[in-house]
Amino acid sequence: MILTVTLNTSIDKLYLVESIHPETVMRVKEVHNTAGGKGLNVSRVSAKLGEPVTATGFVGGFNGQYLESLISQPLVRCAFTCVQGETRSCINCWDLSNGHSTEYLEPGQPVTQNDIGRFLSDFSARLPEADVVTISGSVPQGVPEDFYCELIRLCRTAGVPVLVDTSGSRLIAAVKEKPVFIKPNEDEIAQLTGHYILSRGEAVQALTELHGSGIPYVVLSMGEEGALLACDQGVFHGRPPKITPRNTVGCGDSMVAGFAVGFARRLPIEETFRMALAVSAANALSLFTGDFNPADYDRLYPDIQIEKLH
Repeated sequence: MILTVTLNTSIDKLYLVESIHPETVMRVKEVHNTAGGKGLNVSRVSAKLGEPVTATGFVGGFNGQYLESLISQPLVRCAFTCVQGETRSCINCWDLSNGHSTEYLEPGQPVTQNDIGRFLSDFSARLPEADVVTISGSVPQGVPEDFYCELIRLCRTAGVPVLVDTSGSRLIAAVKEKPVFIKPNEDEIAQLTGHYILSRGEAVQALTELHGSGIPYVVLSMGEEGALLACDQGVFHGRPPKITPRNTVGCGDSMVAGFAVGFARRLPIEETFRMALAVSAANALSLFTGDFNPADYDRLYPDIQIEKLH
């Protein structure tokens, strides 16, 4: 079972608009609501790959109840900690005329120390059942910036591998606790290593440094160029076939899900990497975030190229 952590859950609203014109009244053509937050994208994709998931985090108010009702996949079990504040909404306005989108992301409502304590109790109760833990995204007001460090330590004590996908000060703090997996972008690697990446060779060096510091798996996603992976088995460059993406939001979360499923099944790392790249590319072909067509995944999987750099 994969245990996912989404502390800053949201109702994600996708508005399909014929054309966006600022400072005017615009009619929305279609609305699609999903249970949002990076960890819930991981949850949906992991479950669609066939792995049972227990989803944890904070939910509250009527939106919180609605969010739980939107999680309909049989392999996803809800184990959220309920709080008084209303779960936020995040809106993605998709311009159908040009394929561009504009996002409006609400902050999470504040949580209390009591809420945090109850979450820790709920999380600890589920941890012994987990094969893998994923921790994703931002945190609501009231949660300390280094809170993920405490979760990593709990996972280490329980002997459960933990994958962390976050940013900024939360990532910097988490790296010090040496999670099993991180997925920084180029700016975040510069923050972590102290130097910017100007070439693939520098990217390989930076990932190797981070891996050498005690993090078993370090991944850099590079969009249509695929991703780099540094691990004990070497440094790998994985490339998907050329595609025409519809929506790249959630591709990183889908990649995390692929790694989580591979780790849960104890697959060889190259097979895990191939799964992660294929499901990420399949997500890009879907209009919806944290979703993919299994037929796209099956078609892409054998065409993923994995090159061992050293």
